[in-house]
Amino acid sequence: MAGNFFSVACPDCENEQIVFGKASTEVACEVCGHTLARPTGGKAAIEGEVLETVEAR
Repeated sequence: MAGNFFSVACPDCENEQIVFGKASTEVACEVCGHTLARPTGGKAAIEGEVLETVEAR
């Protein structure tokens, strides 16, 4: 039950933030508060541009 970590760019302020690919809670941008990831019961719905996979497991 491992998941990946992704570097995601916020669509509003271009802040880069690390997000877990199977997030179980909403993840907000630390700068502007825009929602970057929403839980879906499995893989999270990421609402920003995925720049790279930081750590694959």
